[in-house]
Amino acid sequence: MKTASLIAAALLLAACGQKEHAAPTSAAPPPAGDGPSVATTTEPDTTATAEATAGAAVKLSPTKGNTANGALKITAAGTGVKISGMVQGLPPDSEFGFHFHEKGDCSAPDATSAGAHFNPGSQNHGNPQAQPHHAGDMLNVKSDAQGVAEVSIDNHDVSLQTGQPNDILGKAIVIHAKPDDYATQPSGNSGDRIACGVVAIQTN
Repeated sequence: MKTASLIAAALLLAACGQKEHAAPTSAAPPPAGDGPSVATTTEPDTTATAEATAGAAVKLSPTKGNTANGALKITAAGTGVKISGMVQGLPPDSEFGFHFHEKGDCSAPDATSAGAHFNPGSQNHGNPQAQPHHAGDMLNVKSDAQGVAEVSIDNHDVSLQTGQPNDILGKAIVIHAKPDDYATQPSGNSGDRIACGVVAIQTN
């Protein structure tokens, strides 16, 4: 009897063990990467990009007795800058000298307060597509039949916000009454200054 009781107890324990192994278990958490993806990245820091692409603006105002005015944008482009925008109030179908000047001062009625052409390299005046020329020498702008000039000019001789001698921040842009002949010293015989504006950091 004692032996029979021991056998019965052993069989009972074995049956209980099988039930425990057969019992369903809760699903184990999926390994990392198998579950639904959850966005954990933060917004990229655009501060450095904004600073790198920060531009400057120029509000051109007419000098005494003239009507030329406009707005220009200047952005760093490679080793130089790109000047773009629109000038209106010009005599129609004409060309006009267009230069960076050494002083950011347009206060004089004729804008002579802006000084001479911007010339950090102490070069002779000339065609910006040849040598020598001032860093501030640029191609003439041309007006259409309505007296509007679309400006899109690259200048590889100046820089923006670099702190270098050729940095044009705080300098002036001047539009002259006549086209630059790219030869006459020191300013291309481009005549009176009909509009002037200072290169300033863009705030919007």
